[in-house]
Amino acid sequence: MKAKIVLLPGDGIGPEVVGEAKLVLDQVAKKGGHSFEYAEHLIGGIAIDKTGNPFPDDSLAACKSASAVLLGAVGGPKWDDPNAKTRPEVGLLALRKQLGLFANLRPVTVHPSLIEASPLKADRLNGVDFIVVRELTGGLYFGKKGREALPGGGVRVFDTLEYTDVEIRRVVKLAFELARKRKKVVTSIDKANVLESSRVWRQIATEVGRDYPDVKLWHQLVDSAAMRMITNPSELDVVVTENMFGDILTDEASVLAGSLGMLPSASLGEGTLGVYEPIHGSAPDIAGKGIANPIGTISSVAMLLRHSLGLAAEAAAVEKAVFETVKGGARTKDLGGALTTRQMGEAIRARL
Repeated sequence: MKAKIVLLPGDGIGPEVVGEAKLVLDQVAKKGGHSFEYAEHLIGGIAIDKTGNPFPDDSLAACKSASAVLLGAVGGPKWDDPNAKTRPEVGLLALRKQLGLFANLRPVTVHPSLIEASPLKADRLNGVDFIVVRELTGGLYFGKKGREALPGGGVRVFDTLEYTDVEIRRVVKLAFELARKRKKVVTSIDKANVLESSRVWRQIATEVGRDYPDVKLWHQLVDSAAMRMITNPSELDVVVTENMFGDILTDEASVLAGSLGMLPSASLGEGTLGVYEPIHGSAPDIAGKGIANPIGTISSVAMLLRHSLGLAAEAAAVEKAVFETVKGGARTKDLGGALTTRQMGEAIRARL
């Protein structure tokens, strides 16, 4: 197979983990007789520094013509001024919106040999295997926002949480389709006791659920869902929720796996084009030290192979290599070990 893959290394540890993931793709191509063409482009803080734009036009054009996009991370203290004209995260939001990537899939599994890496008791972690489907192009992050000076001093600020029925329905439907291939349970998370947007979300989720009589639907408020994710995570199968709730809950879920560095994600739209990235940030405190955990990015490569390129066997091979490497005791610093980013990547590639 031939495929064009755009690399957006971004900021902080992004270039380090994307570099290791690219080497995995190279090995997959070599072993499977595939041809992967790469094009590297700017996004985030580095793009602001070089062009003044966190997501330049040539980066967007390249992504639109690609088979898939592999992203590192964006942001850092250098660009953290709240009064700045633009911020790295604006580039990330633009990427999702411009490519129509309305659903972010974040699988959460606990490797048996990493149970000790989590602060939770071992009996809470047995059998944890769920996936969060986060709506990605609506909600507070994309609604109207602003500041207004008040007479006599002071300021009024606002962020608007906006959704259309179409935006809600399509992401909920995707969650039900995923559930049909898993344990057939969907948990829809909202704040319907307070928010009008959540009341509509719950109504539409119920309507969609009627089309999937073989799938059990649960509704849960986001605050109790956050507690349940820690106290009884093995009960979850497919979780679907709006943009900000999903952002927060999936970072919470990383505690189950033992480290933010372990978890991958896929951002998908109507077609096969997707953006694949680890859920962690740019980790500026360890950038350049060669100690970042590349597993989340390498596991994102497996999702890229499966969802955008249709290479299910190759995806499974990457996932197996990661599993066996961790089972064999390989650990980066975040997991209590001493392997470098490169050494962890090499250990995984040795098992492919």
